[in-house]
Amino acid sequence: MPVSTPLSGRKAQAARNDEVILAAARTVFMRSADAPIAAVAQEAGVGVSALYRRYASKEDLLVTLCTDGLRRFIDVAQRAALLPDPWDAFATFVEGVIEEDTHSLTVHLAGTFTPTPELRELALQAGDLGDAIIDRARTAGAVREDLVDEDVSMIFEQVTAVRVDDPERTRVLRARYVALLLDAVRPGARTGTLPGPGPTGAELGARWVPR
Repeated sequence: MPVSTPLSGRKAQAARNDEVILAAARTVFMRSADAPIAAVAQEAGVGVSALYRRYASKEDLLVTLCTDGLRRFIDVAQRAALLPDPWDAFATFVEGVIEEDTHSLTVHLAGTFTPTPELRELALQAGDLGDAIIDRARTAGAVREDLVDEDVSMIFEQVTAVRVDDPERTRVLRARYVALLLDAVRPGARTGTLPGPGPTGAELGARWVPR
């Protein structure tokens, strides 16, 4: 097994600084997608010039945030897909995406910048992986027949909208509502036929048109 080479002191510090900046950007842009990049620098405790040395523009920073979010989503989906039981794979996928808290940020930033080709490719990969997990669960009868792939995207949005000042309390509340919603998608759920058709890919994709 190859041994990874430790980063030099300067590179390690740069990596830590970048993590701080990205964490600050998530916090700032979740409050307001229109926030200026100076607000990110203030939240991170770095100078604006230091931030611009890493990101040439606010758009570059937004693209980086969404790219990171999609990669986390893909990692969750790939791990969930390895589980042999279709329901376990589906539930692990839903819980994992919400635990990573990537969906809320990417949707919040939708339409605020122009997606790059890499971002579009990652989005397609993420969508294919998620759809495959949902389709497998539906085919196996592990979830209700009228659940459409886009319904799961809306579940992500609904649960990640739960947010209070205490991160741990936020995590617990989200876990509570994930459990409730997972019960609702089982074949034996008391709800009969769901009212109206589910959302379409076009409806969800429209938000990515630059504002």
